[in-house]
Amino acid sequence: MQRTPRDAAAKPGPSGPAAGAAAPAAPQIQLIPASAQGALDAAEEAVDLLLDAGRAPSDVLVLTTGEQHPWATHELSFGETSYWAQHDARDDVFYTDATIAARAASRPVVVVAVNGGSEAAAASALSLAHSRANTLLIVCGDPQQINSVLGAGV
Repeated sequence: MQRTPRDAAAKPGPSGPAAGAAAPAAPQIQLIPASAQGALDAAEEAVDLLLDAGRAPSDVLVLTTGEQHPWATHELSFGETSYWAQHDARDDVFYTDATIAARAASRPVVVVAVNGGSEAAAASALSLAHSRANTLLIVCGDPQQINSVLGAGV
């Protein structure tokens, strides 16, 4: 077996928080160009395509930066306890607003609809989404805005 420089630098032993944080590979990022008004529809279409391709609904988290997804609005009308219980059950696609998404757990796929809000809100949402996506991060919105944010270290 040949050792690569990365293998040579690795030291056996327990991994601490820093080692654990560096271990996972970065998710693949896909950009779906859409206007702020069309970002939510583009995110819905992306979710449909993921599910049609065989992705489990529980693998998908959807974040919005502007107006909440109608599902989230409806479910929150029953109270936050019930809403977050659905998240914790991991039975289905979970939709949340980026402002409260810090509570959301990682999932294999995170879809972000950049459907409004400030550029700072979009940057925060994309950073959070990047940290929550294990395999794939799909971002729906204005490519120029998203690329400027992604170039800012997301």
